[in-house]
Amino acid sequence: MSQGIPVRVGLIGGTGPEGRGLALRWAMAGATVRIGSRLVDRAHVAAAELNRILGDDRILSGGNHSAISESDLVVLTVPFTHAASTIETHAADFREGSILIDTTVPVSFEEGRVRYIELPEGSASEHLRARLPAATPLVAAFKTIPAHLLEDSREPLDCDDLVASDSKEAKARVIEAMTLMAGLRPVDAGRLESARTIERMTVLAIGINRRYKIKTARFRIAGL
Repeated sequence: MSQGIPVRVGLIGGTGPEGRGLALRWAMAGATVRIGSRLVDRAHVAAAELNRILGDDRILSGGNHSAISESDLVVLTVPFTHAASTIETHAADFREGSILIDTTVPVSFEEGRVRYIELPEGSASEHLRARLPAATPLVAAFKTIPAHLLEDSREPLDCDDLVASDSKEAKARVIEAMTLMAGLRPVDAGRLESARTIERMTVLAIGINRRYKIKTARFRIAGL
């Protein structure tokens, strides 16, 4: 990427609001984007809708296999409840040199309240890292940016996003690609265990959204 090579981004389960939003934002920034889905027809429909917004056919589509095997950065945007099984199903599809970006947050909604689901590994990212091929680094990112905001290309992101990984090289590559998005400042949050805090920040933001009847609460670090 730093040598001027366009980044190739694939989205696993990219037909939901977060996947569509990330596809749109990265395509607007000039990346080559491929939306993947377990149901290929849904991927084609989502790509067509986003390409109409863009005014050309910049976003490609296909199954999750192609989104993984033909991308440098592979973004996991399925709900957390399906994340581990999706990774295990497609473990052999990751090519050498690719990176998995985990956006998932384990939450439940009980009696109108959002709760963080505690995991033995400490976070969703660490839970998935244990199920990913050892040669494929995992980077936690995009966990605190509202999907509603990502999908509305008319609204500026105007926020920071905390990025964590045990691979310094993979984290640096993801941060470099994230800087392509207008209005987004990626912040190095250290090792992957930082995802334990980041994911709980998402629960905090959801609660703020509900109390103040908004949809786009997110974070900005002052003094940096």
